Amino acid sequence: MSEIPARAKEPTESTESEGPSADAPLGDAVWQSSPPGSIYDYIKVASFSIGPDGLVDQWSLRAEQLLGIRAEDAVGTDPIEAFIDPELRERGQRKMTEILDGREWTGVVPFRTPDEADGTDRQDIGRQPEERHGRRGLAEVYVMPTRTEDGAKAAVCIVVDVRVLRSIETDLAASQAIFGQSPFGFLLIDPDLRVRRANQRFASIFGGSPDDHRGKGVHDYLPRAEADRVSATLRRVLETGDSITDMHVTGFVPGSEERRHWSVNLYRVHSGSGRPIGVAWLGTDITARRQAAREAANARRNLALLNEAGARIGNSLDLETTARELLDVVVPGFCDLATVDLYQGLLVGDQTPPGLADGSAELRRVAFSSAVSDAPFLGTGERVKLGAVHHYPFNSPCADALRTARPRAVPAEDGGLVQSTLAVPMVAHDTVVGLVQFARTKGSEPFGDRDRDLAVELAARAAVCIDNARLYRREHERALILQRSLLPPGDPEASGLDIACRYLPGNAATGRASEVGGDWFDVIELPGHRTALVVGDVMGRGLRAAVAMGELRTAVRTLAQLDLEPAEVLSQLDEIARGLGAPGGVQQATRAARRPREADLSEVYLATCVYAVYDSVTRRCTFANAGHLPPVLVEPGESALMLDVPPGLPLGVGGEPFEEVEVELPEGALLALYTDGLVESRDHPLDEGLQAFVGALTDPAQPLEDVCDQVLNTLDSHHGEDDIALLMARVQGLPSDSVGDWTLPREPRSVGRAREYARAQLLSWDMEPLVDTTELLVSELVTNALRYGEGEIRLRLLLDRTLVCEVWDSGLVQPRRRRARDTDEGGRGLQLVGLLSAAWGSRRTPRGKTVWFELPLPGADTQLTDPAEALLSLF
Repeated sequence: MSEIPARAKEPTESTESEGPSADAPLGDAVWQSSPPGSIYDYIKVASFSIGPDGLVDQWSLRAEQLLGIRAEDAVGTDPIEAFIDPELRERGQRKMTEILDGREWTGVVPFRTPDEADGTDRQDIGRQPEERHGRRGLAEVYVMPTRTEDGAKAAVCIVVDVRVLRSIETDLAASQAIFGQSPFGFLLIDPDLRVRRANQRFASIFGGSPDDHRGKGVHDYLPRAEADRVSATLRRVLETGDSITDMHVTGFVPGSEERRHWSVNLYRVHSGSGRPIGVAWLGTDITARRQAAREAANARRNLALLNEAGARIGNSLDLETTARELLDVVVPGFCDLATVDLYQGLLVGDQTPPGLADGSAELRRVAFSSAVSDAPFLGTGERVKLGAVHHYPFNSPCADALRTARPRAVPAEDGGLVQSTLAVPMVAHDTVVGLVQFARTKGSEPFGDRDRDLAVELAARAAVCIDNARLYRREHERALILQRSLLPPGDPEASGLDIACRYLPGNAATGRASEVGGDWFDVIELPGHRTALVVGDVMGRGLRAAVAMGELRTAVRTLAQLDLEPAEVLSQLDEIARGLGAPGGVQQATRAARRPREADLSEVYLATCVYAVYDSVTRRCTFANAGHLPPVLVEPGESALMLDVPPGLPLGVGGEPFEEVEVELPEGALLALYTDGLVESRDHPLDEGLQAFVGALTDPAQPLEDVCDQVLNTLDSHHGEDDIALLMARVQGLPSDSVGDWTLPREPRSVGRAREYARAQLLSWDMEPLVDTTELLVSELVTNALRYGEGEIRLRLLLDRTLVCEVWDSGLVQPRRRRARDTDEGGRGLQLVGLLSAAWGSRRTPRGKTVWFELPLPGADTQLTDPAEALLSLF
């Protein structure tokens, strides 16, 4: 059968490995052999020929594979009898006759093949098909009439397995569905990186019909740099077979300047034999998704900025620090550079901020931050340096933002570095406190509406913190003024003591504002050239603590004037402290004192206090402590030590008595009272601070002012978070020649003798101008002691900064001054004492009482009252 074409030889390594291209010239493709993986490999066409006698005279290798019968077994057999079921043979014979008569025929023919697995012998071709075991199937047969060399009629049969054809039809339908119905852009790119096929979706985006895109490359659709990247990726997929998933490609579509984004999946396509024949391109437009993702990223960034702002802005109650904290948040996360201007009046402590001003108010630039090296100056067009005071022109966007309390865009200067600027007023509680400017340089994305909203929120948060800092600063200054007004003015003086003191509000040494505390100290002169030294600390901070401190200090001074013992003074203070801050005042304190165990400590102010009374005549000092740190004593030639004074409970706790300790202080000794801010901090324990304080008192002989400075400088690392109160006193006892002391018997002659003692002592002191007044007043006090007192009478004169006269007796009844009627013969003695003396009074003693008066020393500033005139005024 010469008409039947011979099977083409398969290509070797030296032959062409690619099939003919559809675009290749016809002459180049005529004699090319089809490579493996062509359509014939999919269809698997089999052929055989039938001679004029109706018997098989040629059987191909594909027929052997398809029908499972060897050529030597098939040649010479009747195909109708061999393969067709009995009920179909008659029809088959008629068809064969027609074919041999010269008619073509195409149809589906059932067949059965021998079953090699059953051990069926392929030689039993003559058996009936129903008697054989084998595979049933359907074959599509195309029978073409032909003639032999001698002109006899014959036929050539082309056989294809129906299942293969149906599979091909299904694959074609699926392929058409993908290309024609897919909502994604689909391309088939050949090994030359040319579009072999495009679907309608791709064509609808880039224009034309699908056929118009045949032969185009990626450079026809994408910018050069992007096309080079995609081409390299396509070649890599062809070479390696590795798929690419979600590769982002950026380009433009015809007729639009909008940049589009696609997500592309690439995978290599193979022929039936596994030969690569191209790359499949599946693209999805993700421009909207990218925009949504960018907006979501911006939203997350904005939320992160707001969270960071909440965490970092407002940690310091300082206006300038708060402004710098805002810029630390926004640069460079939100903008490239920024400035903060606050109203000058707000910074200098004006009570009312300017609010919605007309833009002419002065502002001070308190913060500036930049992420670029050559940072311009924003806002006024001039070089406004950090800390400079300025104002914005009336018609400027910045002034308009301040007037309207609304953000404004600031036009960029031609040729400048900045391309986008927002001027945002800082509004807190409907009050404008300043202006913040955010700027982005060229190369950054300009500010949008969401950026504007974020800028307003950031500025508002900072404004609230700044306004809080302003209010705090005002309260802090008021509390500080109150506190300092309650402290002793200047360096107080005391008889027999050289005094030096220091008070530092919390963190004043470090330059940071903080709430004032309740630390205080006081030096109170007592009768008889005695002095009360007080150091205390109210727990808590702020204005209320300062007020509570003032109330306690006032109470201490009042109780000290009653000349009570130190332990009794603290007991009375304890009752007062338990009533501070609670409704009812003194009544509440009284009830708390009666029910100490039932007192609610949450309603009282707790305080610690050391109260000491120093007698300059005896150089003895009596201490009582209410939960405070112990006093420190430095004796001449000795190391400093902490006095063993029972600590007691803080004031306001109640329920326990206070103890007293009496200590004799050597001449020249140094006594230090202090608060815990000097020796305690978060970073240093109390014991370490106490040891450092004791170690700093190395030279008590140097001037007290220098000692105070040395202590504060040495302990600078040990304080900072709390107020510091330091009271230092050097003992200088009253000299013995400045004291006159006599004991008088209880008899009338003692009155005259007392006058003689007083006259002689004053003349020895060169105090002759005081002789007459002193004699008269001594006579009155000794007379009262004889008349109303008990036991021996003691007369003592003390000369220091004033002259003090004391008359002691064993009686407990305190003298009481009263106004005598005109008809009374007596009762005017204490009135006379009050008229002639600078001060007078009485106090209890462990063994009775003491009545005293005080006279100023004669001098240029002193005008003494004439005793005669005083006597006449009483009648």
